[in-house]
Amino acid sequence: MTDNDRYDVVIVGGGAAGLNAGLQLARARRRIAILDTGSPRNAPAAHMHGFLSRDGMPPAALLEAGRAELARYGVRPIAARADEIIRETGGAEAPSFTVRLAGGASMRTRRVLVTTGLHDELPDLPGLREGWGRHVLHCPYCHGHEVRDEPVGVLALQPHAVQHALMIRQWCPDLTLFTHTLDPSPEDRTRLAARGITVVEGEVKRLVADDAGLHGVEMADGRVVARTALFVQSTLVPRDGLLTALGCELGEDGLVRTDGMGRTSVPGVSAAGNVVDGHAQVIVAAAQGSVAAAMLNGDLVEEDVAAAVAETVGAVG
Repeated sequence: MTDNDRYDVVIVGGGAAGLNAGLQLARARRRIAILDTGSPRNAPAAHMHGFLSRDGMPPAALLEAGRAELARYGVRPIAARADEIIRETGGAEAPSFTVRLAGGASMRTRRVLVTTGLHDELPDLPGLREGWGRHVLHCPYCHGHEVRDEPVGVLALQPHAVQHALMIRQWCPDLTLFTHTLDPSPEDRTRLAARGITVVEGEVKRLVADDAGLHGVEMADGRVVARTALFVQSTLVPRDGLLTALGCELGEDGLVRTDGMGRTSVPGVSAAGNVVDGHAQVIVAAAQGSVAAAMLNGDLVEEDVAAAVAETVGAVG
């Protein structure tokens, strides 16, 4: 196998971060491959918001447009899953990797960019997962305007649920906090009352919903509180197994640590998007992919120059 069989960068993940990185690298005339399993985090959502010039676009339409743009540069994502990334060289040597795919195939590459995102873990509460992305929501900046002035609830699943409710109150004056298993402090109860947020005590049993949407939240004691949307804070679980297997360092937040340009602690391995930043919206993930791509190209330029100098000096010697 020769260097002509080797990619400059293999991008693992075909969401906003991965596609935008691919666009930058393709325009820089790099030989790249994008591996895409076709399972973006925001697939259940009907629309995305807060992305200038793309506000209200379905998530799938954004990815389709991105793939069409990449095709103009001769790049088409490969429907494949990376099972393992093996570091072949390191230390003083130029980084080199083998990416092993499900099914047995492999790719050689000089650099790797991981943009595999995350998944949202929800408790086993009837109706919660089924309504995810439709009437069960998580981000007020993504969905708050669409449910403005409706009777909305917040389900307390995380310690910051009170702050979550106080934020959502900006969009929804008719707001109810379902404490579920949380016991807000006296100070938090004062803050909630001051903003006119109703507090419903007791555990939630299930969501009352059908194809038309959410109708209410049923409590363990049989009460049904009428609501048309419910905000929850999911547990964010990064798909970072490829990175941790390589030995990438974790930060205090438990996520793989990167610098401002997407570099991890392992030379030659970069990461961008939700896999390293759980709160990055689509526009932020795309920007992170662009920044990481620029860094990778600059790094490769330095490596190319060093190799050319070594070859020239060797020829003269």
